[in-house]
Amino acid sequence: VVSGIEKEIISLGGEIHYNTKFIGFDAIGGRIRSIKTTAGEIGCGVLVSAIGHSARDTFDVLSGGGVTMMPKAFSVGVRIEHLQEDIDRMLYGDMAGNPLLPRGEYSLSHKCKNGRGVYTFCMCPGGTVVAAASENGGVVTNGMSDHERSGKNANSAIAVSVLPEDYGGDINGAVAFQRNIERRAFGVGGGDYSAPAQTVGRFLGATRHERFGIVEPTYMGGKVVISDFDGIFPEFVLESLKEGLYDFDRKLPGFASHDAVLTAPETRTSSPLRIPRGDDFLALGYENFYPAGEGAGYAGGITSAGVDGINCALKIMARYEREK
Repeated sequence: VVSGIEKEIISLGGEIHYNTKFIGFDAIGGRIRSIKTTAGEIGCGVLVSAIGHSARDTFDVLSGGGVTMMPKAFSVGVRIEHLQEDIDRMLYGDMAGNPLLPRGEYSLSHKCKNGRGVYTFCMCPGGTVVAAASENGGVVTNGMSDHERSGKNANSAIAVSVLPEDYGGDINGAVAFQRNIERRAFGVGGGDYSAPAQTVGRFLGATRHERFGIVEPTYMGGKVVISDFDGIFPEFVLESLKEGLYDFDRKLPGFASHDAVLTAPETRTSSPLRIPRGDDFLALGYENFYPAGEGAGYAGGITSAGVDGINCALKIMARYEREK
């Protein structure tokens, strides 16, 4: 089935190549002449790279081709799940359950004693924790809500800031930091893409829960292994998560309920790399290469990536207007 936007692109002379992988490019004097793909070579006047923040294979191709890239701060952590009705009660009090009120959402942040930030991200009311691995041998979690937000649980990332000095300050170290966490989680989970999980009570040392209580994990229908996170994350991540949970519980009493569930790891909050560009949105050293969006390191979510793409398109339109 061809969508409306596909029909519009084709009607304006565009082509769409599905199942086609970018594997290289040919450049002369800072001008990209063509790109190489698994379907053959395609000539280009302007190249826009609007990749996602997990396009590690494309990072390798661009870096190997001489494109300047730099490491940047990002975050890693876990997904936390509560009963949605409990979140509604925390936020709405006696008005919880009123049909006129939407499913409760929250956004919390804290600056830790170690100077790092810890914050909730991508909160999903009535949603599920989803599997998001993009490589074999690694476990990655994310979250989503269906349109009606009618699921039993609410979930959100709790993420801790990671700085370039934490991984050696180079682009290879940035990806390796994420990948190592994902592979450790894969091993702890038993090697079948089950995710490590535990209750908040167990994580904070208040209980030794060997089973889940009123909150049941939603990752892959409950395909989790109850385990500690010590062998998955660096100590500074664990310390920051604990401090953040205590702070969030003060701000939203009940947030650190012992029955809430933590599922690990959340490693893809944003790109660990940035492709430097000028005010004209052109990559440094290139006259027709426009990196844009999350994978280029200039956005931190769906909306900001869309805005960056629009601004990139406006730069290209202005360029062609000048060249008329």
